[in-house]
Amino acid sequence: MARSLDGLILAPVADQAPGQVGTRTRFAYHEEDGGIWAEYAGGDVVRGRLVGTREGDRLDFRYVQLKTDGTTASGHCVSTVVELPDGRVRLEETWEWESGPGSGTSIVEQITGQITGQVTGQAP
Repeated sequence: MARSLDGLILAPVADQAPGQVGTRTRFAYHEEDGGIWAEYAGGDVVRGRLVGTREGDRLDFRYVQLKTDGTTASGHCVSTVVELPDGRVRLEETWEWESGPGSGTSIVEQITGQITGQVTGQAP
């Protein structure tokens, strides 16, 4: 099993469609006793939250977000946690919107040099 996500900052490696998460979005992950959750923001997302479970290297979670245009969106995602050769973590994701049509795949990877407070707008 790849290492814990607790305290890690991850970012998409590519932009999705307009109005969705993109390379400027940052996810601050937390993990405890098989539960995972994260706050995210950046790009077209003002504020987002995800919550779910981890079994081995598989994450299963729901997400909800407020976008810059004032709309909200929600969905479901299943991710595989992969440890990269340089020691960073990658999530290989398959997602689907539950608030409207659409589905796809994405990859987010651990970034270094940022603290959680920079993602959530709170003091670290």
